[in-house]
Amino acid sequence: MILPIVPQPAHVSALSGSYAVPKSISIAASTPDERNVADFAVAFLRERGISAVIVPNANGAQLRFSTANDASLGAEGYSLRVDGSGIAIAAKTGAGLYYGLQTLEQLFAQDGSSNTISDVQIQDAPAFKWRGIMLDVSRHFFDVPTVERFLDLASHYKLNIFHWHLSDDQGWRVEIKRYPRLTTFGSCRNGSEVGKNPRDVEGGPYCGHYTQDQIREVVAYAAKRYVTIVPEIDMPGHSTAAIASYPFLGCSGKQIPVSTTWGGSYPICPTDRAIEFEENVLDELMQIFPGPYIHTGGDEVPFSQWKASAFVTDLMKREHLTTYPQVQSYFENRIEKFVESKGRRMVGWDEILTGGISRSAVIMSWRGTEGGIKAASLGNDAVMTPDGPLYFDAYQGDPEQEPLAIGGLSTMQMVYNYDPLAKIPADQQSHILGVQANIWAEWIPTAEHMFYMALPRELALSEIAWTPQNAKDWTSFEARMGPQYLWLQQQRYNFRLPNPAFAVTGGTLRFDNVVRGVQAISAHTDASSVTVAISDPMPNAALVYTTDGTDPTGGSTHYAHPLQLALAPGQRVEVTAAAVLPDGRTSSTTKVIIERSR
Repeated sequence: MILPIVPQPAHVSALSGSYAVPKSISIAASTPDERNVADFAVAFLRERGISAVIVPNANGAQLRFSTANDASLGAEGYSLRVDGSGIAIAAKTGAGLYYGLQTLEQLFAQDGSSNTISDVQIQDAPAFKWRGIMLDVSRHFFDVPTVERFLDLASHYKLNIFHWHLSDDQGWRVEIKRYPRLTTFGSCRNGSEVGKNPRDVEGGPYCGHYTQDQIREVVAYAAKRYVTIVPEIDMPGHSTAAIASYPFLGCSGKQIPVSTTWGGSYPICPTDRAIEFEENVLDELMQIFPGPYIHTGGDEVPFSQWKASAFVTDLMKREHLTTYPQVQSYFENRIEKFVESKGRRMVGWDEILTGGISRSAVIMSWRGTEGGIKAASLGNDAVMTPDGPLYFDAYQGDPEQEPLAIGGLSTMQMVYNYDPLAKIPADQQSHILGVQANIWAEWIPTAEHMFYMALPRELALSEIAWTPQNAKDWTSFEARMGPQYLWLQQQRYNFRLPNPAFAVTGGTLRFDNVVRGVQAISAHTDASSVTVAISDPMPNAALVYTTDGTDPTGGSTHYAHPLQLALAPGQRVEVTAAAVLPDGRTSSTTKVIIERSR
């Protein structure tokens, strides 16, 4: 049985009948986790016009939460049963109860038309324990309400890791009381790079940071939704904002500005004083982030400044280091020992493997999948987050029709088709903790733009993180997306509208999917007429089209039935379609170019 749920549950059994949720119900919850999840249920049901009260026992309750030491459910699994007696959600942990509630919410009609649910039994658990998404707030800053909406979205689709990229060359975003200049100076840059050709810097000062009280607020907000925050302070590379605040951190000791362009980077000099600074920063960070993981960056370290440093030359002689990746490893190993001394675990980008790292470090494989494959072979745990499919700063379609992006292409189907365990030997797969997508914000200046880049790709991410590879099916996923598009609209998330799809029939057809990237096809036929059907996965979208080569608008001809197109020998016809939502938002166009042979 396939339900319109994302991510798809592991096991679903249909029961006979359905359950009409009364207008007033009781919710059974007794433990702190049960009551926490019950609070979310009360809020959701209120939106459906159902009033609910929380009671301490299950007698007579229509919605029942229970925690039990059931090994079959795992740490984050749950069971959900809907029958004539009501709704029961059971799990070992609060996280499992929360995920059961997210599934329950999706069982309700997303258009709000009915509060009747088909009777069903679901047993579900995630494929991976690391189901992550990263947000870069250094290049562009996103305030606390935006971050909390980001967490709402992630947790609704059962993602459980929020990787928060808090520092980089273009801004330091977290208050460190011991080093106040990090935010009084390092959180501001004098303008931002705009456009790409040529690269120009425009605007006045661009500033923003979170106080420690704001961080604690977000941490608590995430914890209620069973999301672990992994904070990242990038080091030793991508440290321009830190060095601008405290010049002794750089090898030259000279004052530099916070970067206003996206390229270029200054590295931390691996002196004892600089390493002590990083340890003090991390110590303060660990006081406000209670999670087990601390991300220390480690990517794209520019070695040219180390090569010009007399200190680094002396360090290499003293420590018997022969390469600059080994210098980085010297730095990383000292930082890791400090992190471990505090009972935490260090996470770093895959470059930290180059010079050697301990087996306890977690590797994030971003330069393709090779870093994760190597990490697993060495016995290190890894998270697969390859540039390409899982970099959500890439274009989602034709660049001519999309907001500015860093480049490349990552469609929702490309995300969905990614297999985190590909090329990982079976005996090493336990080292792949999971999968993560990254939203780098160089070209993403607003919250609306950020959510557009996340959605709907984030839903494909949720399914590859939750659903076993052998249970994934793109056709099923695409069909299940209809209610999700309605939910995103209701929750007022900005998202990329899917392109309409064409089905062309008539004569012998040959297709070339190479016209304007992924958003047009070329069809060649030997027939005197063809039929063109247009479809779209959004239930409440209207389809509009043109046949004269122009792009359709909301005022173009509305599609009502398949088009019958007559073709003379050698004639060429273009059909261009777009989807329009009730609020006026219009999708990018899809075009089919049909040509009859002579």
